[in-house]
Amino acid sequence: MTNKMQYLVEGISKDIVCYLMEDDGISMQEALLLLHNSELFSKLCMEQSGLYIQSSAYVYHIFRSELKYGVLKNS
Repeated sequence: MTNKMQYLVEGISKDIVCYLMEDDGISMQEALLLLHNSELFSKLCMEQSGLYIQSSAYVYHIFRSELKYGVLKNS
């Protein structure tokens, strides 16, 4: 992962953790565990997926779908 890509992944990850904390009222640790153990996070870290160049809100929408349905959709 390049430095630029890592920076973008970290920014999206930070935003998603904040969204989870606000929307679901969970702790930062719980939000981080949810994100880092998700299929979405694996895809976010893969350059060929292109998710790292999408908006945080769009990636969060996909993540919410994964949480709801148990599978990654829209990617």
